[in-house]
Parts: sequence; structure tokens; C-alpha cells
Amino acid sequence: MAELLLTHGYFLFEDPKEMQIMKPYPPLGLLYICSYLKQKGFDVDVFDSTFSLREDLFNYLRTQTPGVLGIYANLMTRANVVQIVKVAREAGWTTIVGGPEPGAYALEYLSAGAEFVVMGEGELTMEELLSCLLANQKERALNIAGIAFLDEKGTLRRTASREQIRDLDAQPWPARNSIDVARYVETWRKAHGQGSVSFITARGCPFKCRWCSHQVFGQTHRRRNPKLVVDEVEWLLNAYSPDMVWVADDVFTINHAWIREYSAEMKRRSLRIPFECITRADRFNEEMAVLLSELGCFRIWIGSESGSQRILDAMERGVRVEQVHKATELCRTHGIQSGMFLMWGYEGEEVADIEATIDHVKQSKPDIFLTTLAYPIKGTPYYNAVADKLVEVRPWTESSDRELVVAGRRPREYYQHADQLLRDEVALTRLSPETAGGVKLRQRIAASRSAMSLLTGGPTK
Repeated sequence: MAELLLTHGYFLFEDPKEMQIMKPYPPLGLLYICSYLKQKGFDVDVFDSTFSLREDLFNYLRTQTPGVLGIYANLMTRANVVQIVKVAREAGWTTIVGGPEPGAYALEYLSAGAEFVVMGEGELTMEELLSCLLANQKERALNIAGIAFLDEKGTLRRTASREQIRDLDAQPWPARNSIDVARYVETWRKAHGQGSVSFITARGCPFKCRWCSHQVFGQTHRRRNPKLVVDEVEWLLNAYSPDMVWVADDVFTINHAWIREYSAEMKRRSLRIPFECITRADRFNEEMAVLLSELGCFRIWIGSESGSQRILDAMERGVRVEQVHKATELCRTHGIQSGMFLMWGYEGEEVADIEATIDHVKQSKPDIFLTTLAYPIKGTPYYNAVADKLVEVRPWTESSDRELVVAGRRPREYYQHADQLLRDEVALTRLSPETAGGVKLRQRIAASRSAMSLLTGGPTK
């Protein structure tokens, strides 16, 4: 039996929406911790739940000799992780949770049965914590930086914050050989005709968007040596023969000098692979468009969020609407698809802001746009600003922050109509209003505006 078992609680086949999307990627964060601990001499196994059913994991925990279990948790896997913790504790495992969410909800995860919460980056903390637990020196573990636990009286205790890892190049690559990465590639290929793999070139984001969580990496931006990243890319292409890759950085184009070096090294080795990534409009210019296009970038995702400058400023996005317009124009010029992320219902949003967002998308003409309803993630400035208005619809153990209701906000149905209005308005720009399709769209647009008016007691444009 391994000294540590790692798992994560994402069950692809039990999630209808994820089954429809069918774009799974390996849990890189968990695999980074695995490879680091293995490098330090620990015996570590990974139970990759992605292609398993929860009962498979539960049966494993109930039938294996219990030891130390580390579980990665994020906003969407909370309910699953709570169930895993319960089963594991009943079976005699010492449970540790970490990832983007537990640091903000340490008391809740500990109350649900976790023995320790790891806050921030997990490699160094897990090394120290696991050493103590394997030596049966739990008391010594209580002084380790970067953890939370309940004391003998059931009171939440947090230790000092742990310093972020400075030298990312000293960290080993993710332990992809601990799971079946080839299955991820083939799952993509069967569903979309192209197999994909993922990697990261940096950790953290230095920007200060009020709704964005920085629980794991803090407000930092630390980059790997570009030549060492290319080593990993070359290895990935040889090992898994993907048709494309996903650069999973928060923002790939932050450091332009780094991109130049990376591009030069990829060209020096005659490496080119189609890929997609995320950018900010203010960190994307003509030079970046040229370099990324030459590297094989076929789609860039832009965090637009709103077409209202007033709302963008309230979010502290640090981006101008005009910069987003320019970014999508650059994409078109250089043969790169543009994807746009949009957010409805941010605090203070009015009908005029919604109309501005619709006009913004029509003008920007992204190839794809995805919308979401703003939700307050605990630990963010946005959450703190609306905390006294939050209503929990379902018990914490069964829900997520996405389900929190902000009292006083328009009903969800209103934003469903706004979403349909946006999509129909954009579709109408691609059709003649006099055609049968155009007439139908205009009728739906009128119906959406009427419904929104009824739900708010005031007219839309």
C-alpha cells in the first residue's frame, strides 16, 4: 500500500453537462504534487476519478488498508469531495483536502470530516505534513505552515501562510505516468476528431479582478524557463501524439519577452502544434498575434466579461472595451479564432449595461462566446462586498458558490432571457432581417425584451 493516495472527485460519466462537452483534461495540480513527493522519496498512488464512478472509488477506500488520503477540491467538486471524505474517514483514512476552494471554507471541510486543509500551493506543505503523519508525530504537524485543522476543543486553527515556490524550474513535471493520459487524448479524439493534452508555463495571475479567486497561487506570476517548457512540449508530442494542446495558464500572454523566447525555441526545434490559450485584451497586440499564429494558435479566449466600461471598472478589470474590440480584430487578421467569456448580473449591472454588452459582442464579432451568471466565490473582494446579501438555496455540502443567490438581484429567469436576447441579436447580424430566419429572430428578440421588462417592471431598449 502506498504511503499516500491522491484523488480529486471529478466523475465525468456522472455529469450530464460534462458528458455533453466531453473535453476532460488530467488533474495537473494533483499530478504536480504526486511527482514532487515521489522525487522526495515518498510512495504515492493516484486514483484518477475522471473515468470512474464514485462507487468504484468508495469500494477502493473501503477495501484497501487505510492510510493517508489527499483530495483535490474545487468549486464544482465540493459535494463529491464531501462524500469522499465521509467514506474515507469511516474506513479509517487520514484525510487531507486542498485545492482552490478548501482554503476559503476550511471550517466547513474540517467539520465534514477532513483532518487537515492545505492552503495555497501543496508541494512543500504536503512534504512536511506527510512526513509527520507517517512518523506518527501528528502533534509536530500542527506547526507546519500552510494548514488548517480543528484543535481538541473543535476550534478552527490556521497556521502561518507558506511562502510561494520561487523556482518553478526545480519542480518536476506532473506525474502523468501515474494515470492513463492516453485515455484523455482518445476521449477527445472520439468526441471531437482531435486528441488534446494540456500543460502550464506559469503559476498565478497578478491582476486584481474582484470576482477572481487567488486561493492557491496568490496574486503572483511565476514563469518557468521557456526552453524547459519546450522540453516538456516536445516530450508530450512524442509520448501522446496529440492533435492539439491546451496551454492552461491563467493568462498565457502576460510576459511578452517570455513569449518571444518560447517562440524562438519552438522554431529552433521545428516544433509546431495547434493550441488554444487565454489572454487579456491589454496583453495582446500585433506582435503577440503574429507569434502565436506562427506557433499554431487556432483560438484565443479573451476575458471580456462585459461590454459596459462602468461594469468593467467596478470589477477592477483594468481593461478597456476598445481593447477587446482590437483584440478580436487582430485575431481575425491573423487567422485565429476568438473566444469571449461574458458575465451577467455583476453587482450594479443595469439594463443599459446589458444592452452595451450586446452591442459589444455584435461589434467584436467573436467566433465563440460563453456566458455565465456572476457568482461570488468566497475569499474574493466581490464575495465580501455582497456577503450580507447572500442566500444559500441548498445545504453547503450539496451545493457550490455558483448556486448562491444575491438578494435583490434580478431572478435567474431574467438573465436567461438576456442570454437568449444576446444570441438572437448576434445571429440577426448574420442574416437579412427580411428573410424567414430574420423575421423569426426579430420576433424572438421582441419576446425576450418583453419578458425582461415584465420581470423588472421597466422597458428594455
